Amino acid sequence: MEYNENTFYISPPDLIEFNYCKRFIYYMKCLLIPQFEKYRYKVKKGREIHEKKANENIQYLRKKINVVDKKMNIELYSNKYGIKGIVDEVLFLEDGTAAPLDYKYAKYNGIVYDTYKTQMIMYALLIEETFNVKVKQAFIVYCLSDNYLYPLSITNNSYKKVLNDIKTYKKIIKGYFPSKTKYKKRCVDCCYRKICIK
Repeated sequence: MEYNENTFYISPPDLIEFNYCKRFIYYMKCLLIPQFEKYRYKVKKGREIHEKKANENIQYLRKKINVVDKKMNIELYSNKYGIKGIVDEVLFLEDGTAAPLDYKYAKYNGIVYDTYKTQMIMYALLIEETFNVKVKQAFIVYCLSDNYLYPLSITNNSYKKVLNDIKTYKKIIKGYFPSKTKYKKRCVDCCYRKICIK
C-alpha cells in the first residue's frame, strides 16, 4: 500500500490521538468515520500566536542557543517514515546540528507533556531526513510564561518510541482493530463511544 498526502502521511496530531486512544485512528482513518469536533479556543489561539510570531521573528536569530540560520513555518514530508508536519521554526545551530522550535499557547508548569514530546520528535525525524543534519534537541516556547524557552533533549530512546508508534499506526489503518485505552475516563465524552465495542 503506497502512502499519499491525504490518507497515509501521519501528522503529529494523528500520533497524539493515537496515544490518547488507538481506536480513534481505527474509526477515523480505517473506517473513515469523522469526529465532527469543533475547534477549541486554545487551538485557535495557538494558531493566532504562530501567525503573529511568524511575522515578528523573520530576522531574529537566537544567539543564546547559537542559532546561525533558520527557516520558518515550513511544511516537511518524509517518504521514509510516512509522516508530515509544519514546523514553526527549523533552527540551524553553530555546531552543525539543527533543531525544531515550536510556540505553545500555554504556561510552563515544570512538566513537558508527552504530546509535546511526540510532536517535537516527529519534527526532528522530518528535519534530519529533509536537511541531512543531526537533531539532538528541540525547543518549546511557552507563550503564557513570558515566552520561556524550554530545551528538550532528543535521544535514541525517544526516537525508538515514536517509530514504534508509527509502525503500529500503519498497522491499524490497514485494518488491525486495536485494544481501547486503559483510561476509562477518556471514553466518557468520546464521539465514538456508542459504536465502540467493549
